[in-house]
Amino acid sequence: MKAKNKIITAVLLSAGTAAGTALVNRYIKMAAISNNLLIQNEPMCYKWRLGDIYYTKTGSGKPLLLVHDLDYASSGAEWELLIPLLREHYTVYTLDLLGCGRSEKPNLTYTNYLYVQMISDFIKSEIGHRTNVIATGSSSSFITMACGYDQDLFDRIMFINPESFLSCSQIPGNAAKLYKLILDIPVLGTLLYHIAASRSEITRLFKERYYFNPYDLNTVVVDKYHEAAHLGDTPKAVYASVRCNYTKCNISRSLEKINNSIYILGGLAEPEIDETVKEYTECNPAIETSLIPASGHLPQLERPEEVSRAIRIFFD
Repeated sequence: MKAKNKIITAVLLSAGTAAGTALVNRYIKMAAISNNLLIQNEPMCYKWRLGDIYYTKTGSGKPLLLVHDLDYASSGAEWELLIPLLREHYTVYTLDLLGCGRSEKPNLTYTNYLYVQMISDFIKSEIGHRTNVIATGSSSSFITMACGYDQDLFDRIMFINPESFLSCSQIPGNAAKLYKLILDIPVLGTLLYHIAASRSEITRLFKERYYFNPYDLNTVVVDKYHEAAHLGDTPKAVYASVRCNYTKCNISRSLEKINNSIYILGGLAEPEIDETVKEYTECNPAIETSLIPASGHLPQLERPEEVSRAIRIFFD
C-alpha cells in the first residue's frame, strides 16, 4: 500500500509540474506577442502547400525580393528601415519564410530544400517573372540552390553576410538529433525554447553579433524580434531545425555554375567576413564584393542608407 501511495504521489507531482510549466509557457507566449508590433492593416498571404506565407509588396519598378536571415526570431521586419529607401525605385517584396515571423509555423522539420521550393514557388506565383533578390545570412544558401535549379527565375542577386561554406555544409549529428527530440517534447521542449528565445537572449544576440555598435540598438527592434519568435502555433520548430543543421546544404557546386550577376555585401565587423568573401570569389570569380564600415551582421538595420546606396549601384 505504501509503494502504491508513493507512485500515486509521484504521478500527481509530475502532473502538477507539467501543468504548471504549461501555464508558464502560455504566459511567456502571450506576454511576447501582446503588443502586436508586427501586425499590419492589409497583410498579403501566399497560400503555399505547406502553410500560409505572409508577405508585403510596395513601390514601383523592377521587382526586388528581400529574403530575411533564417533564425527563430527573424522576419521581414529585418528590412523595414530599407524599404522606404527602395520603394521609389523598385517594386519591393518581402516575405516571412515558413516557420518565421507572421507566416504559418507548422510542426515539421525544416530543410534547405523546403525553402528552395518555397522561394521558387513564391516567385512563380506572386511575382510572375524574373526578379532581383537580396538575401541575408543562411538564406543566401536557399537562393544559391534555387538559382542553381532554375536560373530563369532570377536576375541579379545580392548576399548580405552569407554563411561560409563550412557552416553551410554542416549536417545533423547524433547529439543534434537527440537535442531535436528533446525540443519536440510538447511542454519541456517549449520551455527550453522560451529560455533560448527570451528577450534578454535576443538582446545579447544583437549586441554581440547583429550590431557593430550596441548603443545604436533600438529597443523596439528587439521587441519586434521577440514577438516574431513567439508568434504562431509551433515557433520552436524552425529553431530546432536550424540549431540541429537540418537547413544546411553544400552550395559550392551550385554557386560555381551560376551565371547570374552576384554581389556580396558584408558588414566590416562580421566575424571572418574576409575569409567568406574569398572562398565565394574563388568559387565564382565573377562575384563582386564590398564591405559596409561600422556594421555587423545586419547592416540593413544598422546602416540602411549605406546599404541602399550599394543596392542602387549594383541593381541599376
